[in-house]
Amino acid sequence: MKTIQARKGSRNAYARMEAGGGWKTTITPDLATFISEQTSVFLGTANADGQPYIQHRGGPPGFLRVRDESTIAFADFRGNRQFITQGNLADNPQAHLFLIDYAHRQRGKIGVEARDVETEP
Repeated sequence: MKTIQARKGSRNAYARMEAGGGWKTTITPDLATFISEQTSVFLGTANADGQPYIQHRGGPPGFLRVRDESTIAFADFRGNRQFITQGNLADNPQAHLFLIDYAHRQRGKIGVEARDVETEP
């Protein structure tokens, strides 16, 4: 990746970011606000063999709930009853959330370790 960045001219910008501590690993107050305002998220998972699956989830603002600086929760309402996302998470807890605020031209990409918790309200 770094070799390609150098060849294509973006390496210096990413080197400065790395020198500043790299990617954030906690949910900041600004990110928490952004998350809580979203009405849509794309949830990417993969099964144990690496086969990817991307599913849309949506709801009113606040359906994504920031519980603390490292936890986001949301209700997963029954959809088409295939349960692919739940099956993938049972095999592989690594997932990604992709949030897009089209009106303000902002986006957030969040890598997570996810789990399905059926016992919480």
